[in-house]
Amino acid sequence: MIEAAPIRHKFFTRGVYVLLAIALFGAFFAAKRFLYGIGAISNLNDQYPWGIWIAIDVASGVALAAGGFTTAALAHIFHRHRYAALVRPALLTALLGYTFVALGLMVDLGRFYNIWHPIMPSMWSGHSVLFEVGICVMIYLTVLYIEFLPIAVERFMGRVGLPGLLGSLNGLIEFLLRLFDRTLSRVMALFIVAGVLLSCLHQSSLGALMVIVPYKMHPLWHTPVLPLLFLLSAITVGFPMVILESIWASRSFGRKPEMHLLSSMGKAVSVMLFVYFSFKLGDMIIRGTLPWLLQPSLEAFMYLLEIIGGVVVPAVMLMSPKIRHSVPGLLASALMVVLGVVLNRINVFITAYTPVYATERYFPAIGEIAVTAGLIATLILMYRVMVMVFPVLAVETEADRAIDGRRDTQKGPPIKIAALAGRRNQ
Repeated sequence: MIEAAPIRHKFFTRGVYVLLAIALFGAFFAAKRFLYGIGAISNLNDQYPWGIWIAIDVASGVALAAGGFTTAALAHIFHRHRYAALVRPALLTALLGYTFVALGLMVDLGRFYNIWHPIMPSMWSGHSVLFEVGICVMIYLTVLYIEFLPIAVERFMGRVGLPGLLGSLNGLIEFLLRLFDRTLSRVMALFIVAGVLLSCLHQSSLGALMVIVPYKMHPLWHTPVLPLLFLLSAITVGFPMVILESIWASRSFGRKPEMHLLSSMGKAVSVMLFVYFSFKLGDMIIRGTLPWLLQPSLEAFMYLLEIIGGVVVPAVMLMSPKIRHSVPGLLASALMVVLGVVLNRINVFITAYTPVYATERYFPAIGEIAVTAGLIATLILMYRVMVMVFPVLAVETEADRAIDGRRDTQKGPPIKIAALAGRRNQ
């Protein structure tokens, strides 16, 4: 039986104070940006219209939020029900990730107040790759909030107790909560499938954005199959993000990580890394770009660092059962994969990009770095708040403890699709 409950733990720690300081520092520069414009805090210009706000806040953020749809697909579409305990944390990570992608995009957009335009049919363009990315992200973010809504219903259902005159609304609110609980549990499968489909669409389309600028990109990264490579890398990094989140959350709250689940995920990650590497290598051989790696250049160094440090080394590490069953080893290999995908997005959108008439290279200003760090710090703080308010992280039951030693070779009990929606299996 898999259950979840809010975490009972002290909120303010030394780490939280550090994150709050970083968040406030980033908020200062964000406020300056909205008051005085992008140029007041960034090195962006007409030659370099995007920088780390796109490469990290948007492109990397979207990729690292892939754990939501990959874990949901694993547990509820491919019926690997033993991983259901990891779905809620992955869903929350994806929800926060996409939310902060939207916030980061608002900082980057010159006319940020027009971010709602893609929802207007009169402004649609079927020929725009960026439109496809925007509309899919907006719809998928809505789907994520719908998927999380039943978890909020579970948290408050049967606990409504408004004070004073508002107490007359208690009965109505309880009725609505129970209605939502019954309704969403019946249709949640549709939202799970829609979420997986939408994720695949915009993950690949982010790569298609750079296909249309062949004369502004280095040959090591520009390829017609860039959409496929973006999709494969997003799918590959989904499980490492779940592993990373699970281990860090366990350490932060003094819990035992679900190593019986994370270790088997690590084995699957090694296979996916080798598949991704095969596609990358095959693409370079077909396009004849391998000689570029022999040139003493920044691009060659960054490409080798991305592939060796973010793909080959963690793939080899995760082949070892000793590393997969070790918390430090599993954490290190998962972190390498995550950083490798982040570096890939930085390389594609910044390292590989050179305007035709560039007079200087782009390097982020302190304001850009501060806003990005502030967004990341705020996301972590919000995750801490959410798991302490809502039933996100699984709690161990007597039955779990009794079979803990046998889970590596046996599947867990079937979990209804409503488990993602927030209903406990009785």
